[in-house]
Amino acid sequence: MTDDNRLTSAQSPQSGDVAQSETQPIQQPRPATQTAAEHQLVMYSTTVSDTGYVRHNNQDSSFAGHHLAAVCDGMGGHAGGDTASTIAIRSLAHIELDDASRSVESVATMMQRSIYAAHDAIVGQATQNPKLAGMGTTVTAISLVKNTWILAHIGDSRAYLLRDGRLIRVTKDHSYVQHLIDTGRISEAEGKNHPKRNVVMRVLGDFDIDPTPDISIRSAAPADRWLLCSDGLCGVLEDATIEEQLRDVADPEQCAQLLVSMALRAGSTDNVTAVIADAVTPLGIHRESEQNEDSVLLLGGAVVQSLQSIAESLQAHVMQAPELVEAANPAQRASQLAKSIQADTNHAVPMVATPTAVADAHEETDTPITGEIPVVHKSDGTVSRDPHDPEVADAIRDQQRETVRQKRKIHFRARTIIAVIMLIVAIGATIAGALGWRWSQQQYYVGQADGVVAIYQGVPTDVFGLRLSHEVKKTTITVKNLPSSWQEQLEKGIIADSYDDAIEHTEQIRDEAQKMRKSQNTQNKSSDTSASDGSGQFGGTEQSDDKKSESDTAKEPQA
Repeated sequence: MTDDNRLTSAQSPQSGDVAQSETQPIQQPRPATQTAAEHQLVMYSTTVSDTGYVRHNNQDSSFAGHHLAAVCDGMGGHAGGDTASTIAIRSLAHIELDDASRSVESVATMMQRSIYAAHDAIVGQATQNPKLAGMGTTVTAISLVKNTWILAHIGDSRAYLLRDGRLIRVTKDHSYVQHLIDTGRISEAEGKNHPKRNVVMRVLGDFDIDPTPDISIRSAAPADRWLLCSDGLCGVLEDATIEEQLRDVADPEQCAQLLVSMALRAGSTDNVTAVIADAVTPLGIHRESEQNEDSVLLLGGAVVQSLQSIAESLQAHVMQAPELVEAANPAQRASQLAKSIQADTNHAVPMVATPTAVADAHEETDTPITGEIPVVHKSDGTVSRDPHDPEVADAIRDQQRETVRQKRKIHFRARTIIAVIMLIVAIGATIAGALGWRWSQQQYYVGQADGVVAIYQGVPTDVFGLRLSHEVKKTTITVKNLPSSWQEQLEKGIIADSYDDAIEHTEQIRDEAQKMRKSQNTQNKSSDTSASDGSGQFGGTEQSDDKKSESDTAKEPQA
């Protein structure tokens, strides 16, 4: 396999950038009755995208149309990758609009500008929503215009071209590993298992890196077959394997199904997406017009959530790409595909989005909501989403002003609601406080003040430093003469049902205190009397002993 070195990075592609194909198609004699239209190649494309066996969500997005085919590999957290790849597809989708007057150079410039617009939209979304910070996406897209292929590429997704049975890897990965390979530090084989093989150096998104895509232009040839794929496919399948399947499996959908299935069986741990685009010669003008009328565009991966908005912007039928049909070998795959076409009872029916009816041209119509770039019905009757079209640019500015106005309106409404809630809370707190104060002033309790028992009106507590009671009467009952248990109760406050009840409490305390004093006095008197009686007896005894001693001494014989 060979890398195509004709890929160039251009700010504005010129006609001189058109690259000639490596193998020129054989020119057949032209019949005299043959029209120019029969020489125009048309693109038939299909896509298959699968979440894979490891990831919980599909961050890839793909588009398969008649003038545009694209694959985007999103990155950046659970939701960021989905959003980034979807924005990129939606920004590119307007290129699908068929306009025979477009030149190759104008479409190439349009693709580049659309990628810049996608980058700006991704950065804007990440700025507005911190949860999306760090999101980004690759973009690899082709368009067929007047028998010329236009390729736009940034990131590490790939574009392969099969021409005359030989596979060409047209894009170069904008990755750290590819840089090491280009500088001769590692080989292609070593790059397959390099620990930093997923590090990209150029990508769209919320990063401080160059978002300029590589743009290349080359002439188309009948039977050209393109494969656009995410690194979940090309990261595990060898180029030789890809070449074999692209060459041997004629049916585009079957080929895409087989490549995705093979990548998963080869151990891919990422989302896997493949877009197959063939250049075919229409059988005739009438047949081509019938084909275009009945054609349906396909979306795969995360962008499926935008089916309706893309259908509105393109005014075309848009359908979710067929789901992956697993099989052990190509024969079984073909059998399952045939059965699914006849009667698919084992798989979900793909979603289809149909554009709403176009209003009368003289009536005022609403612009369909398509996301980042508005669809503009221009004054000349055409429809455009080119962000550099003056009328589209005006619509974008109007949309931005409306977005700012809506945000201000939402913020004002939020502040008003918060102010009203705070006012209600303040009023409620005031009413509750007033009712609480009124209730508290109907309560009484017995406590202590300046060492004596006192009666208080209110409740024995404080609220934010505000005491909810005040003294109404002092008694002459000394607290320190009361038992310690009573003193503790008075310290906490003895609740009374009313003022009279508080008076009764104080009288009970007084009576009990007096009883205690009387009891103590009685005990003290008894103790004093007992002490006095005991002293007389002891004195008499001592006197008797003394007298006895003296008597004994007197009776003692003299020596």
